[in-house]
Amino acid sequence: MEELEQGLLAQPWAWLQLDENSLLAKAYITKQGYALLVSDLQEVWHEYADASVVHQRAKMLNKRLIAPPEAFLCHLDDLLRPLLKDIVCPGKATFSCDRMAETLILRVQSELSGLPFYWNFHCVLASPSLVSQHLIRPLMGMSLALQCQVRDLAALLRMKDLEIQDYQESGATLSRDRLKTEPFEENSFLEQFMVEKLPEACGVGDGRPFVTNLQNLYLAVTRQEVQARRKQQDTGDPPTSSASPQGTDHQLLNQQEEPASSAPSPPVPEKEPPGTLGPVQRPQLSKVKRRKLRGLFS
Repeated sequence: MEELEQGLLAQPWAWLQLDENSLLAKAYITKQGYALLVSDLQEVWHEYADASVVHQRAKMLNKRLIAPPEAFLCHLDDLLRPLLKDIVCPGKATFSCDRMAETLILRVQSELSGLPFYWNFHCVLASPSLVSQHLIRPLMGMSLALQCQVRDLAALLRMKDLEIQDYQESGATLSRDRLKTEPFEENSFLEQFMVEKLPEACGVGDGRPFVTNLQNLYLAVTRQEVQARRKQQDTGDPPTSSASPQGTDHQLLNQQEEPASSAPSPPVPEKEPPGTLGPVQRPQLSKVKRRKLRGLFS
């Protein structure tokens, strides 16, 4: 279970549009089980399922299919990967979700070995500690890192102004007047930003801007968290809060921002390739020959 937890933390968020529901989701799948986290920006749901849970649910939903849990996990990985990476695969699978009390059920319908395949992810409300681990702490770290970036950029602009002033005192002039700029005043810039740019800049909307623009930074921050945990495990030290993002701001922010769908994932526990949902081997499926039997929802 700890492997699933750390693997899930190292995954980026994806934006999903299922019917009328806009959701943020992340998933991590291995041959031992899967972890799924879903949010509508009002609540957060999750499910951790090991191989035994997968085996029992597969028997209940897919009576005509007989296969080891690894085969079903592999198929779920194949279905979720395009969905979370916003890759269009027409006809491969149908997704829908239902909310019942404190549960969110993500339903999947596709085909496996030529037979109908059905799966339900049963997600319950996430605990406050889980929400803190995947959202609150990373977002606080990202805010501190961006604040440090602003300070560094302001210092660079002041140095550029001094360089321009030195050129001017040496008699240099601009060949085009339109390139002339005023000396940078940080306080005036911040005040103007708060009044003119902040309302638009902080518009969260349905969460899509966060997924589109900030997943590289999110992954860099969560990578620090994973590395801190591994170090604590190796040294046997008691758990402590992770290192302040201010100590690693340059490392976090020197990466050029790219679309979330192409962002490389940080290293995850041994034997799991980074940046994936945990591909597993595809054991051979066998069909049970029965007359007139259909899938549960056929």
